[in-house]
Formats: sequence, structure tokens, C-alpha cells
Amino acid sequence: MRDISLPTSPPSATLPEVNRRLARIEQARRVALHERAALPAGWVAPWIERSWQRCISQGRDPNQALAFEAVGEARRRHTLDANQHLLQTAQPMLENLGRAIVNTRYFAILTNASGVVVGVSGPIDHSDRRADLITRIGTDLSEASIGTTAIGAALAESQPVWLHRGEHFFSANGNYSCAGAPLFGPDGACVGMLDLTGIDAVERPELKHLVTQSASKIENALVLAQAHSLMVRLNWPGYALGSEADGIVCLDADGWLTGANPIARQMLPGLATTGPGPLHVSELFGVPHDLLFDAARRPGAPLEIPLWTGLCLQALPVEPAFETRPIHPARQAPQGESRSLRVIEDDLIRQAVNQARGNVMEAARVLGISRATVYRKLGHKPSAR
Repeated sequence: MRDISLPTSPPSATLPEVNRRLARIEQARRVALHERAALPAGWVAPWIERSWQRCISQGRDPNQALAFEAVGEARRRHTLDANQHLLQTAQPMLENLGRAIVNTRYFAILTNASGVVVGVSGPIDHSDRRADLITRIGTDLSEASIGTTAIGAALAESQPVWLHRGEHFFSANGNYSCAGAPLFGPDGACVGMLDLTGIDAVERPELKHLVTQSASKIENALVLAQAHSLMVRLNWPGYALGSEADGIVCLDADGWLTGANPIARQMLPGLATTGPGPLHVSELFGVPHDLLFDAARRPGAPLEIPLWTGLCLQALPVEPAFETRPIHPARQAPQGESRSLRVIEDDLIRQAVNQARGNVMEAARVLGISRATVYRKLGHKPSAR
């Protein structure tokens, strides 16, 4: 089998362009960090300049040495215990990231909301002290600890970021290039951040898109990990439902919100302005919550539901197919009447078909039964799908 040599840099990144980019960064550092003058627009991203200014206001010198504190076993255990749910939920996405970046000299870091490392993935060369220091569980990589980095900036700015070499505040961090995105939990609060870091690596700003997309998957998984009786996918009319671009809200059996992803919080003003108390879905949508539960049991086209703002959204309600949950009061069996095994089986099959958005073949695969059995249980004639 012929060996395939991997490129070390993209064809478009010629040496003169790389050098000009680094020269612009060095010029910005000289003006902002040494001459302490305002930078002309466009020299660095505005959030980088803000982070530099925060570091300067704390009396820091960009040329001072950095000392990463040794992490003891007690602190390591405490960090893992305190962030077990975040780490377990994010682990599948971390593994996918590790595969995506395996040939790029970049690796992934997951931190908590304070910038402390809770998980890592990807090709980490622990013989390189620069990699080993920043990938130890329990290490503090916040802006307060090591100045301007993707980790500190993503947490401080609450937005995805990319920075390259000298755009870090401290000269000692000038070998790193990194992309970062904050992570928001089901209640809208920041729970951590996801970072991709390379050492002496080719600049790859496209990693900002990868880390943003991966962060969105983790956020959705955190919402769905909450106990819920109904998940509602949301998007604007005309946009297909079923992708990472969907807003997601989850409800308990009485219509109270158990969580929402950041996209839903952008779509629904009521989620952005709510206080600490519980929120009922009727405060967001101009329809009774029973309608959403009923729609989840009848696979079909998405609903168009009105918001109290006068706008309209598409909604696809989906009941979790294989989890124990309270039965909604409107669907409880009369006293003394029990549900037969056949009824329960039929319900599970309908829910699986609904979960597969009407794709009977996919539902049959998930259930481990034949497509013909699914059609027979639903009372439908087989189709090409």
C-alpha cells in the first residue's frame, strides 16, 4: 500500500503571507503592549485588544515568565468529581474532535467555567513540556492565570475566538495557536469551554468553526441529558428541522421547562429575560402544552406555532422513546384500567418512528425488528421509505 504524505500547510498559506501575518501581530504587540498606544482598527480582533488591556490593567508584563503550578492528586480528583457530568456528556464529542484533528498537531481541551482543565483529547505529545503543562487535569488556564488565550477570552467574551502565536498576551505563550468556544448549560449559564490548541503549528482559523460546531453538540447533549418528557425542536418556517441549527427546549410532563439550548434562547425572548424561577412553555408559545404532547404521538409535518411576539416558529415535538417518565395527566389511563403489553409495545414503535421523523427503516433498525413488523403494528402498507 502506497504511503500518503500529509501536507504540513495549506497550499494558500505561502511563506511571505505567513511572515506578513506574524509581522502584523508583532507590530500590534509593540504599539499596544510596549508603547501603550491605541491600535488602529483591524490590527487585531477587538476582543484580543480588550483582553490585552485587562492584563495591562492588572499590572502584568508581557515578557514575564509564566509558572504553571503543579497539580496535586487531591486537586485532580476534586476537579474530576466536580465536573463529572460535563465530562461524561462531552466525551463522545471530544473523541470525535480527536479524530478530526489527528493530523494537524492540534489537540482538544475541555475546561470548567473557571478555565480549569477537566478533560483532553487528541494527539498530545507529553514529552513536550509545553503540551504537558496545559493538558493536566486541574490546571488553571484562565485569563487571570495565563493571560490572553482562547480559553480565557472565550469565557470572558462569551463568544467563539481564534488567536495565533503573538496574539497571546504573554510572550511565553507565543508558540501556541488556539480556537475556543464557551459552553452554556440547560439553564443558560456558562458551564465551561472547549479549546483546540496547536504548538508550533500551521495557523488554521477554520478550527474556530469546528470548535463552535462541537460546542453546540455538547450544549445540546447537556440539555437532552436533563430528565424530560418532551423535546421540542424549533426553527423558522422554511428551514429544515433536524440539524444542529435547531433550537431545542425540553419539558416535563406538565409543560415546565427543564432546559433549552443557546439557539432556542436566541429565538425565544422569554428565555433570555426569565428570572431564576421555573418557566412554563405557555409563557413562550401561544398554544396549550397539551397540543405539543399530542402532536408528538402523531408523526407528521412540523407544527407552526405562534409566539407571543407575533412571530411564528416551526416546532417538532418528540417524546423520548426509551426512558421512564411520568405519564402526562391528559394521557393517564382511567383508574383501574392498566395498559396491556401490546399497547405499550405499539406506543414504543410509534415513538421510535416519530423519533426517526417517519423513517420506518431507521425506526426498525433502532428497535431491532423488521420493517414489515413496524408497518404491521402501525397498520400501514409498506412504502419505499
